[in-house]
Amino acid sequence: MKKLSESEIEKRLEELDGWDYVDGAIETSFEFKNFKDAFSVMTRIAFECESQNHHPDWSNVYNSLNIRLSTHDAEGVTERDFKLAHSIEEIIVSN
Repeated sequence: MKKLSESEIEKRLEELDGWDYVDGAIETSFEFKNFKDAFSVMTRIAFECESQNHHPDWSNVYNSLNIRLSTHDAEGVTERDFKLAHSIEEIIVSN
């Protein structure tokens, strides 16, 4: 998969609210009511990641979730990352 240029990434980020390009990856954070809600959404995201065979770097502390996406094989951001980011957004909105 082709690594996107910085200008392509910035253009694509206009489609995603709250996502930024930082140090070679796109990233965002979410805050939930409590740990149970955060973990529930993480579980739904995990199943989607598995179905796309594309896995984020992420961390969770109590009610917050930080997600960072890049395609390691391409050494940068690709269409796969944006596809997963959009899927994550759909999960968040439906929560």
